[in-house]
Amino acid sequence: MSHRPLSVGVFSPSVLLRVARSVGLLQEHGVSVTEVQVESSPDLFRDLLDGTLDAAFTSPDNVIAYRFTPDNPLGRTGDARILAALDRGLGLGVYARPGVTAAVQLRGTTVGVDAPGSGYAFGLYAVLESLGLRPPGSGRRDYAVRTLGGTPRRLSALLDGRCAATVLGAGSELLAEDAGATRLAGLVEVCGRYLGTVLTAVGPHGARAARPLAEALARTAQLIVPGELDATVLREARTALGLTPQQAARHVTRLRDPDEGLVPDGTVDLAALRTVLALRLRHRPGDRSLATALEPERGLLEPRTW
Repeated sequence: MSHRPLSVGVFSPSVLLRVARSVGLLQEHGVSVTEVQVESSPDLFRDLLDGTLDAAFTSPDNVIAYRFTPDNPLGRTGDARILAALDRGLGLGVYARPGVTAAVQLRGTTVGVDAPGSGYAFGLYAVLESLGLRPPGSGRRDYAVRTLGGTPRRLSALLDGRCAATVLGAGSELLAEDAGATRLAGLVEVCGRYLGTVLTAVGPHGARAARPLAEALARTAQLIVPGELDATVLREARTALGLTPQQAARHVTRLRDPDEGLVPDGTVDLAALRTVLALRLRHRPGDRSLATALEPERGLLEPRTW
């Protein structure tokens, strides 16, 4: 089978992708992949819309924003589509810097986000509001918001004191916890069923090109969740994310978690996607035209053909 090289944007190294490559499932599905690490969601979607990237791993909220809302950070939209669900958040939660043990201590501080009007930021606002802190846009807010970019940059900012709290997951939360950061609350426990990461591509050609990757990732997740690839996952988690053996073991447990782990068949859970959309509508009430964003005729979800 001929290989179709794909350039895939990621914020952090993907353990799922690396396991798929390691066990031969990318090759079996006739696809080769180059991971391209990007610093922020605007950078990611600029490259996707310009064709520099073929596909990306990102929050579904980003796909919604860059498909439907012209006031996104790029000021333009495109035919971005969700091809497959990859995970349910992988431990996404709000973490406070070492020394901060309660949300009340965040009053008057600065919290870090990828972009203020993006999905993980909306999750952060919801979690902090559940803990008694008023979010941006509520009149008298309790904290300031700073744009810091993707997860690795936010983790560094949290630990070196440039922000007092941020959203972390997918292994970064383990590094934060072991460095003394405090988990204030998780997105799933506050917001309900959640969709953390999806595979996206732009236009029908992009969707066709990335479909074999979606198939390979779904098959890989189907093997990881029941524990059939634990040794490989442990190795790749240590290498990709810089985890200790103990942290890697915790990450494997999280990947297999039914509420926050991998999506074993790639199917988008509409209830979880509605949670993501509801957070955007709650914190960006001017986006009411998005109320029908999940309807099939709007084109957000690429029809399953595999």
